[in-house]
Order: sequence, then C-alpha cells, then structure tokens
Amino acid sequence: MEIKNKKAYFDYFVLEEIECGIELKGTEIKSIRNGSANLKDSYAIIRNSEVLLLNSFISKYEQGNQFNHEERRTRKLLLHKKEIKELENSVSKEGKTLVPLKMYFKKNKVKVLLGLCQGKKLYDKRETIKQRDLEKEARYSFK
Repeated sequence: MEIKNKKAYFDYFVLEEIECGIELKGTEIKSIRNGSANLKDSYAIIRNSEVLLLNSFISKYEQGNQFNHEERRTRKLLLHKKEIKELENSVSKEGKTLVPLKMYFKKNKVKVLLGLCQGKKLYDKRETIKQRDLEKEARYSFK
C-alpha cells in the first residue's frame, strides 16, 4: 500500500528526496495497511534536533477500541543525526521546506519519502499545468 502526496509535486520544486522511518503506534500501522491515511497538508519541522511530521492524517482503526490513536498527532521521523544536521542547515539558511511525498511499506516497516522542497510561484504552477496538458495531447495524438 502506497499513500502519495500529489499536491506536493504541484506546489513545490522537489530538490532532494530522503527516505526515513516513522514512529507509529499499532493501530496506526493497521490503519495505513487499510489505506486510510492522507499526507495532503502535512509538513515536517526540525525541533530539538528531531524531525517531526505535523498535520498528517491517519484515520482511526475500526477494531482499535480504547487503544486507538489520535488522528492528527505529531509523529517523529527517524533519521541519522548527520542527516538531520544537513537538513537543518538547508532549511534554516536557504529557506526550503520539508514535505512528505509518499508513505509506503518496505519489509513490513512504514517508510516516509521526505522531500526537501522549494515553493513554486503562481506562474510556475501555471507552467506545470501547461506542460501536463501538452503531454496529454501528445499521448492522445500518438495513439
């Protein structure tokens, strides 16, 4: 099961991709396996030399009873100290943003593909739409 953040590629230029682990509870993993997660408006910040994922939505697990999790809680991302320092430098000095691009399973562990991104301006977004339309037309005319 793979959960993608399609809006990220439209709103940002993705400069670098980093794979990292995520600290989850049991009911969250079961809910992700069912595909009940959303990364649409989520982002990551660095606080106290830890990377935290904010505003990501993982719906409650139906059979979770009293052990269920909070849906929009802050989750810790697992990276090496060296990687965190590099990210911290680029985010603070160069004004870039950390955006989760997708969440997926790798050997029964949930991984998050974190993108080091730079925001697009309105004219860049229009250019993206234009390119997408041209590619669609080319595909249809080719058939």
